Amino acid sequence: MKRWRIKEILGQEGQSLINTEITVKGWVRAFRSNRFIQVNDGSCMGTIQAVVDFEKFDEALLKRITTASSVALTGNLVESQGSGQAVELQVNTIEILGDAHPDDVQKTVMQPKRHSLDFLREQAHLRFRTNTFGAVFRIRHSVAYAIHKFFNDRGFFYLHTPIITGSDAEGAGEMFHVSTLDPKNPPLNEDGSINYKEDFFGKSVNLTVSGQLEAELAALALGQVYTFGPTFRAENSNTSRHLAEFWMIEPEVAFNDLKDNMDLTEDFLKYICSYIVDNCEEDLKFLDDRDKQEQAQKPQNERNELSLIERLQFVINNPFKRLTYTEAIDVLMNSNHYKKKKFKYPVEWGIDLQSEHERYLVEKEFNCPVILTDYPAKIKAFYMRLNEDGKTVAAMDVLFPGIGEIVGGSQREERYDQLLKKCEEFNIPAEELWWYMDTRKFGTVPHAGFGLGFERMVMFVTGMSNIRDVIPFPRTPQNAEF
Repeated sequence: MKRWRIKEILGQEGQSLINTEITVKGWVRAFRSNRFIQVNDGSCMGTIQAVVDFEKFDEALLKRITTASSVALTGNLVESQGSGQAVELQVNTIEILGDAHPDDVQKTVMQPKRHSLDFLREQAHLRFRTNTFGAVFRIRHSVAYAIHKFFNDRGFFYLHTPIITGSDAEGAGEMFHVSTLDPKNPPLNEDGSINYKEDFFGKSVNLTVSGQLEAELAALALGQVYTFGPTFRAENSNTSRHLAEFWMIEPEVAFNDLKDNMDLTEDFLKYICSYIVDNCEEDLKFLDDRDKQEQAQKPQNERNELSLIERLQFVINNPFKRLTYTEAIDVLMNSNHYKKKKFKYPVEWGIDLQSEHERYLVEKEFNCPVILTDYPAKIKAFYMRLNEDGKTVAAMDVLFPGIGEIVGGSQREERYDQLLKKCEEFNIPAEELWWYMDTRKFGTVPHAGFGLGFERMVMFVTGMSNIRDVIPFPRTPQNAEF
């Protein structure tokens, strides 16, 4: 007999199944009074109530039905006689698919009580079974789908860029090295350095920090492309905002300038938030309630002024304010917050803004998402287009409430001579990027793009405050357990 998903049964389709025999399979959330079984199959937040006539079944079988055990139930779907659910299943047959021993369950996240997120991370192999992480990862899927749909509907081509690379797109040097050489006895050059010509790829290679440079190559032929793949950074940081392995979305568009780039980014971010609001109502409501409870436990000065759903509506309903980095510095330095020395970090032209400055601009000064442009060249990457003032580049950062920067992008430097100078200034050997430089010799055009950290976006739309809670198996310093 066909297995019906609980999401289908509880939805509109379920009405056509009333008074018919169906089969459901899932995990037991509760078994009350040896009569009512609450079953969830992961398809949605909800459970279906299955009603068991105690006298119809062997007592030994019923004793095996415990929290976290898996069952297959067949019976008649009827309108519920009790409150709390529209339909219920009158069970005719029970099959135990997998036992769960109560003593073991008591030691895990499946114990029916509230657990700390730290404890849940220790059992990442089981945390999917909880309401919180079921909601987070269903929404994560929806964000990914929305991203692909947005670009596909606008004629972008999905590009798979290398995970193993010989270039450092960011110039930060915090990369994971990839090698097949024997670490205890590697081949050496005459000067004692490792001879990577003997390695698998014949050169020193790393895990990528970005697919941007390769995406630019494709955009300069296909017009508009986007990447969506894993990236890696060997930054020894254990904060709530850093991962060693994370996913990035990086569109690149030929013939776009900085304004076009801002327009695309604003449309993109609004689309994702709208899609989640429209398609993830049940999970979003659960996480919104959770966020409110979490905020209520914080000191007044550390609370988000907007709830999770209000933050999403804040992005959807407000035009993004656009101003230059220089204008933003002036706003911050003229603010009462600055004059009363409430900022923890200094504010001055030429240094990167901190999250507290970004959030002030969004939440206090303009009360809308903000796009900052034209940053000092010295604090941005080598590939960003130099402005006519010779001091700033055509860069942009998008700032959101509660999180600060969520997107970084720029118009790329399409002029060969200028790009060569930038490589020299950043101590990047141009010969190692000969293929990237080469594209500026054959019909170069203005082009632009941006990068969105996927997990950062999932944090925003779920309200989770730690990035380790929005990726299935987090990779952080000293942690690659699962």
